[in-house]
Amino acid sequence: MISVTAAILINANRILIAQRGEKDRLAGKWEFPGGKIEPGERPEQCLIREMKEEFGVDVTVAGFFGRSVHVYETGAIELLAYHVIWHSGNFKLNAHTAIEWVSLNQLHQFDFAPADVPLVQKLQKQYDHPSLVRKSAIPPD
Repeated sequence: MISVTAAILINANRILIAQRGEKDRLAGKWEFPGGKIEPGERPEQCLIREMKEEFGVDVTVAGFFGRSVHVYETGAIELLAYHVIWHSGNFKLNAHTAIEWVSLNQLHQFDFAPADVPLVQKLQKQYDHPSLVRKSAIPPD
């Protein structure tokens, strides 16, 4: 099983989602950004690295959100999702086709990668809970 991370980044009551690039196995699918955990790397370190590599932004990890396991044709992945806080940097598309900032009740309108679907469902169940919004951060000017 391969372990990968996912960022749950909420800003101004909108959550960041990203569309996988044309050359990806799941091209066109939407996901919570993140990536594969490298040997010797903690999930939190992976998220910080991946957000910098994929988008050019600096984040910190604020806490664990949830876990999803999915078996694809190529093998199983364990998706570990964490709340992250965006501190600085302007988003650039280095690995994805697009990003969107959407409200939680809009998530169902996007075609998510199968491993991300349980995380979408968990977010939607917690939609009315203000504690979710407290994890958000606006980057400094």
